[in-house]
Amino acid sequence: MTQIDDRPTTAAPVRPGSPELTALLDRVSVGADLRDRDLVAPFEQIALVKEAGLGRLRVPTAEGGGGASLREFFQTLIALAEADSNVAHILRTHFWFVEQQLVATDPGSRARGIALITDDKLVGNGFSEQSKHAVGLHFDTTLTPHPDGGYRLDGEKFYSTGTLYSDYTQIWAASGERRIAGAVVPIDREGVTVEDDWDGFGQRLTATGTTRLDGVVVHEHEVFDLGHPDHQPTGYMGAFLQLYLQAVTAGILRSVRNDAVALVHRRGRNFSHASTGSPADDRQVLQVVGEISADAFAAEAIVLAAADAIQAAYDSVTDGLPDPAVAEAAQLAAAQAKVAVDRFSYAAAAKLFDVGGASATQRVHNLDRHWRNARTASTHNPTFLKSSAIGDHLVNGASFPGNAYF
Repeated sequence: MTQIDDRPTTAAPVRPGSPELTALLDRVSVGADLRDRDLVAPFEQIALVKEAGLGRLRVPTAEGGGGASLREFFQTLIALAEADSNVAHILRTHFWFVEQQLVATDPGSRARGIALITDDKLVGNGFSEQSKHAVGLHFDTTLTPHPDGGYRLDGEKFYSTGTLYSDYTQIWAASGERRIAGAVVPIDREGVTVEDDWDGFGQRLTATGTTRLDGVVVHEHEVFDLGHPDHQPTGYMGAFLQLYLQAVTAGILRSVRNDAVALVHRRGRNFSHASTGSPADDRQVLQVVGEISADAFAAEAIVLAAADAIQAAYDSVTDGLPDPAVAEAAQLAAAQAKVAVDRFSYAAAAKLFDVGGASATQRVHNLDRHWRNARTASTHNPTFLKSSAIGDHLVNGASFPGNAYF
C-alpha cells in the first residue's frame, strides 16, 4: 500500500443528513466491491473523509464540528458502512478518540485533543496484543520514564485497525505499579513502524495488523493515566466501541439488500422448474429479497435504539463520568444489540446466494465479501460471552466487565 498526500480540508465539516454528506457517501461507495476484491487500499476514500471533515462529526458546532447527536452519528456510520464497510471500520478508534475528548476533564488535554480533531487529523490505535495475557487491559508494551524527561515506549501491537491510514495512533501500555497509561503519538515518529500484514478473511482493507514501537520518545503532554487495569470506572465508552461494530454490520446488510436487488435485475434467466421465467417476477426470489430487506431494517433499528441508551449515558456525564446506572443501561443495550444482530446478520448475507444461484458465487462478483465482513466484525467479542453476561446481569444483578473489550 502507498499512502497518498493529504488534501486540503474544508473549513465547514459535513453535517448529519446534509447534501454534502450524501455526496461524500456516493463518492466513497464507487468501486468499493472492486477494492475489496482486488485488495486496493482506500487511501483516496480516507482522504475524501478528511477533506469533508467527517472525522469531527461529533464535535460541537461551536468548536468547529458537525454537532451530531449519537443517534445521528450512528445513522451516518451505518450509511458509511453501506458505502464501504472497510472505510467505516477504519475510523472506529478515531471516533472513540473523539468521544474521549468530549468528556475529558482536563481543559488543556481536551483543547489539544479537539484541536487535533478539528485539524482533520485521524487517530488510529495500538491497544491489543497477541500475547500470553488474557484479552483485556494487561500489556507487554511498556511506557517507562526517560532519564532526560518524558517517556520511552517499547512493544508490539496487533489489531491496529486504521493506524496505517491515520496521522496519530493511541497506544496503551503497562506503566509500572500495575497501572496502565495511554499515549497519542504521530505515526511518523522515529521508532514507530506500521505494517500492512492483516490477513483476515474479512474487512481485509482495514490494516488491522502490526504496530511496532522501538524506543519511541513520548512527551509529557502526550501521556494520560488509565489507572489500574482491574479497577476501571464505569463508563459508556465500551458500549460505544461495541455498538460501532453492530452499526458497521447494519451497513453491510444494507449493502446486501442493494446487491440483492441489483442481482435480480441483471439475471436474464431462471430455473426451468421455477414458477416463472423471470427472476424479477418469481415470488420466491422476491420473498428472499424481502427477508434480506427486513433484516437490514431490523439491524438498523436495533443499533439506533441502543444509540439512544448511549446518548442518555453521555448526557448524564459529570466530571468526566456518566451516572453508573445509566452507563450500565447503555452497556446492556449495546450487548443486547450485538447478540440480536449476530443471530441473523450472517444468515442474511448468505441469503444473497439464494437470489442469484451458482453464478453469484463467481469471484468477479465478490458477493461473499458481505458474509466475510459481517462475520469478521462480529469476532471482536464472542457473542456467547455477551449473552451470558446479559443473563447474569438480569438474574443476579451482576455488573458488566469494566473494560472496552466487553
